[in-house]
Amino acid sequence: MHSTHLLLEEPIRMASILEPSKASFFPAMTKIVGTLGPKSRSVEVISGCLKAGMSVARFDFSWHDPEYHQETLENLRAAVKLTKKLCAVMLDTVGAEMQVVNKSEKAISLQADAMVILTPDAGQEASSELLPINFDGLSKAVKKGDTIFIGQYLFTGSETTSVWLEVSEVKGNDVVCVIKNSATLAGSLFTLHASQIHIDLPTLTAKDKEVISTWGVQNKIDFLSLSYTRHAEDVRQAREFLSKLGDLHQTQIFAKIENIEGLNHFDEILQEADGIILSRGNLGIDLPPEKVFLFQKAALYKCNMAGKPAVVTRVVDSMTDNLRPTRAEATDVANAVLDGSDAILLGAETLRGLYPVETISTVGKICSEAEKVFNQDMYFKKTVKYVGEPMTHLESIASSAVRAAIKVKASVIICFTSSGRAARLIAKYRPTMPVLSVVIPRLKTNQLKWSFSGAFEARQSLIVRGLFPMLADPRHPAESTSASNESVLRVALDHGKAAGVIKSHDRVVVCQKVGDASVVKIIELED
Repeated sequence: MHSTHLLLEEPIRMASILEPSKASFFPAMTKIVGTLGPKSRSVEVISGCLKAGMSVARFDFSWHDPEYHQETLENLRAAVKLTKKLCAVMLDTVGAEMQVVNKSEKAISLQADAMVILTPDAGQEASSELLPINFDGLSKAVKKGDTIFIGQYLFTGSETTSVWLEVSEVKGNDVVCVIKNSATLAGSLFTLHASQIHIDLPTLTAKDKEVISTWGVQNKIDFLSLSYTRHAEDVRQAREFLSKLGDLHQTQIFAKIENIEGLNHFDEILQEADGIILSRGNLGIDLPPEKVFLFQKAALYKCNMAGKPAVVTRVVDSMTDNLRPTRAEATDVANAVLDGSDAILLGAETLRGLYPVETISTVGKICSEAEKVFNQDMYFKKTVKYVGEPMTHLESIASSAVRAAIKVKASVIICFTSSGRAARLIAKYRPTMPVLSVVIPRLKTNQLKWSFSGAFEARQSLIVRGLFPMLADPRHPAESTSASNESVLRVALDHGKAAGVIKSHDRVVVCQKVGDASVVKIIELED
């Protein structure tokens, strides 16, 4: 078998490489999660990010206080109204993160081969000889020869602000280390990471719980990114905590896999979580760098087969300071798409980078190019084989809709759904055309008031590859007649036309419930 066939639908024609990229309403099927912060929190910049293709905004609580994030979120809401582009909200917890505290914020110069002491006495002043940390259990966790990493690389993407240490001896609560490389640490806070060592800190800290039950509840967060997930039990505990917080029982939990413990329990974590974030920054510290790619491929395959969104981080670090990515980074983004990721998560690049909008736009363009050569045929066969027989009713409908759409070269698949599950199943088969998921609100009552569900389901599809939500008018509830379904379909088709993805004479595949049956139909549009 010719090697290009393994990844591509056909050997690449050189002419197609030189064709100009056509801008479209859907810049890419792969989604982009942008972290909002100092350089990306004005209404103007956020509007630019949304137009460039960001569909999920991440709020990282390792930085700043809830008031700061609230201001940013208000600006996001204004930008959504302004641009008419939907955006979901992700709260990222601090989790079991160890930090070096530099109260004076003076730059600390560390020289290779010198010694430095890590102490849990946070009242001490940070210096070249002594670094106070926020965790008193480090001396019990490490032993001579262990590797410790300190730096802002995880925030800045720059290796020059990072230092590697080797544990020389443990003295009481202090850990004495040899410095392996010269570096200058500048700023008030640095992450400390002990490679391949169990740290006895809770995955959901007291601070995290407080932020979720106040800021999270107030803002009805769509996604909780659970940092340092190590066991399935971490996800279960987080879910139990959310279930008691009003609307947050609908919040999806994305397990962030960032250390060897999370890797070892990956299969059980995947079963419990709603999605996975492969945190390659920390993984690259915990694992030898040459092993990260292999884990990425295996993890993405498992997420794809389970039909759960997979998000890849740390792709274009150099764009934090530069207008263009390196060639290696551009290739890495494309490979993440070919490997099957649903979304790309940008951290430092949008949080404090100089070019947040350009970064989102560049990543979107690379994703779009990679999608053109994604081997959908091979992927489809693999997924069907994995599901096995007999298929469930819904799997059968979803795979049939995708197969039909590809055979008739449909321009979109329109799926009517109330829970969002049917649309996600269709997206699992990775059709080559966008899936417009029309979320039909369901009427609920608790004896005191009526309310409509659907907004969460619509926003949560903003992290799934190829899925583009529309919230139908609540006057057409889910259990409605076929006449009202027809009118919703007309609205969906008009939306597709306005977006430029449907033209006259196009074919469209529609997946909807009629009574107790699910049907897949093919419509050919007139003028």
